[in-house]
Amino acid sequence: MKHTIVVCGHGPGISDAVARHFGRLGHPVALVARNADRLAAAAAALAAEGINAKAFATDLADPAAVTHMIADVRAALGPIGIVHYNAYGGSAGDLTTADLGELRRSFDVAVTGLVAAVQASLADLEAHQGALLVTGGGFAYYDPNVDAMATQYGAMGLAVGKAAQHKTVGLLHQKLAPHGIYVGEVVVLGMVKGTAFDSGHATLEASTIAEAFGRLYETRAQPWSITCP
Repeated sequence: MKHTIVVCGHGPGISDAVARHFGRLGHPVALVARNADRLAAAAAALAAEGINAKAFATDLADPAAVTHMIADVRAALGPIGIVHYNAYGGSAGDLTTADLGELRRSFDVAVTGLVAAVQASLADLEAHQGALLVTGGGFAYYDPNVDAMATQYGAMGLAVGKAAQHKTVGLLHQKLAPHGIYVGEVVVLGMVKGTAFDSGHATLEASTIAEAFGRLYETRAQPWSITCP
């Protein structure tokens, strides 16, 4: 039996490719993001391919809403076997001038929503030897060149969130492995074609990244964090 994959932070790039990859393998797919209309259209597109997909409009920065969403997904699609966390919080670009509420939101999207999703689905994940699969970003790394780039691009809040998320994923990997739950991360080190960040020079295919997540899930590979490319 294939258990449900919850795709948190669904959009037209990596997360949609992940939804298709696992949906074609028979997993029911829950699409989660804030925009209800876009989610409904995406779910309909997947359904047209024969994938059992439903939309769950949710603010992933709101832990109570995330907890409620997981319960709704379970009721609609059955037990949860995979949580794919792809949510993006890109506010608070300049830490010297940003509204502090924006900085908190960046952190909540990257970390608090992730932890809420894990806690709410934990019993299912343990019962079914499930997995947490997280999309990481190169801004997470502690490197002067990375910090300079994040500052130049006005992505300081994103860098803070991704760095905290990377640590969170590592901690969850250690905590959940003894319970039979696999935790893996693909750190994307470039622009993905067809996304809002693609100015015509993107080099990465979303399907390639989805396949990397598929390999992590199938093999429960070590190391738990890999890069793409």
